[in-house]
Amino acid sequence: MAGRKKRKVKLLAETINADERKPIEDEESLKLQTWSDLPGELLELIMSYLTLEDNVRASAVCKRWNKVAISVRVINQSPWLMYFPKYGNLYEFYDPSVRKTYSLELSELHGSRACYTKDGWLLLYRPRNHCVFFFNPFTREMIKLPRFELTYQMVAFSCAPTYSSCVVFTIKHISPTVVAISTCHPGTSEWTTVNHQNRLPFVSSIWNKIVFCSGMFYCLSLTGWLGVYDPLEHTWNVLHVPPPRCPENFFAKNWWKGKFMAEHNGDVLVIYTCCTENPIIFKLDQSEMVWEEMQTLNGMTLFASFLSSHSRTDLPGTMRNFVYFSKVRFFGKRCISYSLDDGRYYPRKQCYDWGEQDPFENIWIEPPHDASFI
Repeated sequence: MAGRKKRKVKLLAETINADERKPIEDEESLKLQTWSDLPGELLELIMSYLTLEDNVRASAVCKRWNKVAISVRVINQSPWLMYFPKYGNLYEFYDPSVRKTYSLELSELHGSRACYTKDGWLLLYRPRNHCVFFFNPFTREMIKLPRFELTYQMVAFSCAPTYSSCVVFTIKHISPTVVAISTCHPGTSEWTTVNHQNRLPFVSSIWNKIVFCSGMFYCLSLTGWLGVYDPLEHTWNVLHVPPPRCPENFFAKNWWKGKFMAEHNGDVLVIYTCCTENPIIFKLDQSEMVWEEMQTLNGMTLFASFLSSHSRTDLPGTMRNFVYFSKVRFFGKRCISYSLDDGRYYPRKQCYDWGEQDPFENIWIEPPHDASFI
């Protein structure tokens, strides 16, 4: 009996010693781990917060870090959301990449409303005296255009007004088969207006659905037909491209408002929204002349607003494959966005009725390279 007890005590002691040694062994294995052993998701999150310079340095550590660093490398700036105040001259600019708001006093814009933005320039209209002008809010440069009455026209321009090739373009339907197209160049003394016949019905939308892409102005009609204007040849044509196919409930309340149009590297993109469904993004297949639904943005980011929408690549990894809309919640801390990867809105899951928003409340604009002066 005594020998059996001794064997049990010995076995128990061996078990306790083994348990005591196990944490030591685990600790030693942890000591052997290096930074290259970080979980992929954690490494990607850390890399996404690095500056471009630090990102390049981190990419030289090892092959794994190089792959992750390149996947989240930021070499582009996201647009800022510019807010037009109802009273006063204090304008706010929201940067969604860092969730920070800047303010500028811009008395030059008093009594005007935004029409379009491109390359950091605003195209503005003052209804009281029909004054049309370009303005860069960060350099305060102003370029005036001949007076022109902008009522229900869709308006856009091709490039920064400092270039001689800049064309300002407006379109308004006179009837379903006739549109009036007006153009102007900075430095000219008057607008040129020509009525064009449509082979297919084209009723212009109240809010801008225009992009300048590959030398052409592409315009989306109220019902989804696509018109193209060539500013060099002065020709207008409504393409034989059936409108994008959407579920029936997309044509409920405000169906004609909740559309946005952008371009990216020669591609024409359209975003359709609905208050009860997730957004649908279409790309024009210019070889087959059909709209294709996009399941992914392949790392691109879209910034949608009623007057002007933009596309970006090489933004922080956490912003890719998202559509950012022109609405900020949680006291200016979060921009409402939609993730194509997750198939949901952020910060909340519910859908939004973008047709209810005031189109002249804000607009996306390209920021300055140096924001330290603001």
